[in-house]
Amino acid sequence: MLSYDELTDTERELWDAFPEGRWVDLRTGTPEQDDPAAGARWGPERTVRTSVVAALLLGANAASSGRVASLRLAGARITGQLDLAGAEIGHVLWLKGCWLEHPAGFYGASTRTIRVTDSRVPGVDAELGRIEGHLDLSGSVMETGRVSLMNAHVAGELDLDGVRITAPGRWALFAGGLVMGGAVFCQDGFTAHGGVRLPGAQLPGGLHMRGARLENPGGVALHVEGITATVVNLSEGFSAAGTLRMRGARISDRLTLDGATLHGGDTALLGAGMQTGAFDFALAAPPMGAVDLQGARAATLRDHERSWPREVRLDGFVYGSLRSDRNSLREDMAYRLAWIRRNPGHAPQPYEQLATCYRQSGHDDAARRVLLEKQRHRRRTLRPAGRAWGYLLDATVGYGYRPWLAGLWLAVLSLLGTLAFSLSSPVRTKPGEGDPFNAFVYTVDLLFPIGDFGQRGAWHWTGATQWLSYLMIAIGWILTTTVVAGASRMLNRT
Repeated sequence: MLSYDELTDTERELWDAFPEGRWVDLRTGTPEQDDPAAGARWGPERTVRTSVVAALLLGANAASSGRVASLRLAGARITGQLDLAGAEIGHVLWLKGCWLEHPAGFYGASTRTIRVTDSRVPGVDAELGRIEGHLDLSGSVMETGRVSLMNAHVAGELDLDGVRITAPGRWALFAGGLVMGGAVFCQDGFTAHGGVRLPGAQLPGGLHMRGARLENPGGVALHVEGITATVVNLSEGFSAAGTLRMRGARISDRLTLDGATLHGGDTALLGAGMQTGAFDFALAAPPMGAVDLQGARAATLRDHERSWPREVRLDGFVYGSLRSDRNSLREDMAYRLAWIRRNPGHAPQPYEQLATCYRQSGHDDAARRVLLEKQRHRRRTLRPAGRAWGYLLDATVGYGYRPWLAGLWLAVLSLLGTLAFSLSSPVRTKPGEGDPFNAFVYTVDLLFPIGDFGQRGAWHWTGATQWLSYLMIAIGWILTTTVVAGASRMLNRT
């Protein structure tokens, strides 16, 4: 236990100020001299040992009557290892513009609000800690360490605005299983040379990383798989060199990457299975790496052409409505079809989903066009016989989504047949029986295998015209089959 006589003058000043919660400000007022980057050179008049800090936080000097004890220290050089693992700390700690020799350790501790702002600190370890207040590290620089909050509980907010962490090849923020009462802020110049890891975190106030810069090339820049949050804001200049892993995330309100830049190697965004309300994906530039949205769900998707890379995995992606900057439905449909074709291989679900979205918006014609394109895409994966049949279905009835084509073909063939059969005279099958020959009715009788107008059986041909009649019968059967198949498909879609 420290005695008062062992303290330096600076430490005595802090000791005396603690019971009343007064600030001890050791700064000179000169910016160059007060910059924590030079804190290692500060003299004894600005030096406080961590043993003094720990003793005060653990209740070495009782609070004054009617005052709230707290440790408030500015502009100090703090030497030694601050290790408060497992401690019960009932006082606020606020270090401003300080230089710490070693990481601050609160592993498994139970504390009040902790603020280490605008300081130089090798790292902060509060794994398994319970902070009944805020954890504020805003403006601080961590050149050799990281912030570790794995399975910690923070009743208030986690403020990392303006923080710069250098942990290349490692996790700069290591906070899997973090449970927050408020929001997590990593904005206003937040920079991490290393990954940010928050899998399974509970963030009722959201994750706010507007303008943040994450640098972990070849690795994971942001790992938020399985989080539960109201909002995830990765917008307005947010950049990530490394993959965004958001698989299975549950975001009740909004996920926004408006104006973001993603450089993720093979995969820029892994969002398979995530669920969100509004999904704003209007990036500043096409991402470097694939976007994986397989099995994801969004109430609304808003994007533009710069949002998507060459490969977009869309199988199973479900959305309620689409918003884009296209001026017309025709332009939007062309854009969306090109978007779906970025999905590797053939997957029918993205086409079905887009058609459903258009149909729910009252654009039935656009929905049918999308389903037609689905069949054309599928045709390229079939064997030659299947492709041939597909081309026939497409040309005759548009796979059932353009039934008017069958009527057009029948009208053209009826005209051609009437002209051809009018050039010569047929032979009556049974002399003296049947109606007089009518080239138009005879042609219609050949083209429609269902029903009989009496002409097909009463007259026949010889020579080349006979082969023409056989051809008309064959075409009639094919057209009838394709019309029935197309009609069945339409009925199944309604």
